Amino acid sequence: MAGTSATAGIGLRPPHLPGLLAGEVARPGWVEIHAETFMASRPGAGSHPRLRDLERLRADLPVSIHGVGLSPGSVGGIDADHLARLADLVDRLEPVLVSEHAAWCRTPAGWIDDLLPVPMTVGALRILADNVCRIQDVLRRPLLIENPSTYLPLRAEMDEPAFLADLVRRTGCGLLLDVNNIVVSAHNLGRDAGAWLAAMPLAAVGEIHIAGHAVEPDPDDPAAPALLIDDHGHPVADPVWDLLDRALAVTGPVPVLLERDTDLPPWAALVAEAARADRAIDRVRP
Repeated sequence: MAGTSATAGIGLRPPHLPGLLAGEVARPGWVEIHAETFMASRPGAGSHPRLRDLERLRADLPVSIHGVGLSPGSVGGIDADHLARLADLVDRLEPVLVSEHAAWCRTPAGWIDDLLPVPMTVGALRILADNVCRIQDVLRRPLLIENPSTYLPLRAEMDEPAFLADLVRRTGCGLLLDVNNIVVSAHNLGRDAGAWLAAMPLAAVGEIHIAGHAVEPDPDDPAAPALLIDDHGHPVADPVWDLLDRALAVTGPVPVLLERDTDLPPWAALVAEAARADRAIDRVRP
């Protein structure tokens, strides 16, 4: 999706499908789905109604697949059944991009309903790289890996940009750069978002995510800095738009995806935010 096909997309949620299929609402350049929302119960199983609707939409609108449950950072490896179902979805939809997170959400006891960051250590990097290589081997295509948001300092032997640059070098994966996550993490950890961005391996960026975040004041100390929560439930904040411009100035035109998972506004509001992202991409076109 480089060059002229680098446009702004919108995260597709099931309530959006009827209007898009009926041609009743404006279409963005592409849409991105959460894999786990549409995966079949087992590889080769018949399509359920929601997946059949998505297959119809895919016929004339590019789709990317964004995984949120594969847990590439898990020390226990990748769940074989989950990976097989993801591969089945990839084969059905032939997406333009496939992505996951530098995070973990599975333990031997089960699945955790959150994406937890991995420690920036050599050991965690080796585990993540091994898992990413296994995913890419099964999917037979490069994966984009997203930088997650963080809320507390973790044990680290390197910073996140160095960690992700080494991951790219070891695996050949690309980077899904989430600029909202950089804004959230930098604020919560007391760091400079611009310097964080500049240190990232931006030559590997294949897609950029933008989203809104919640601002949570400390109830016990109103004078203390608020905590930023990556909730995908608000309009994109000005610092995120600013960081998007700075990222695109280095990467050039790449696909930009607007994420909105909670408190969904009218579709027209999402289209308006995506149009602003399109204008940002257009400003860096040759």
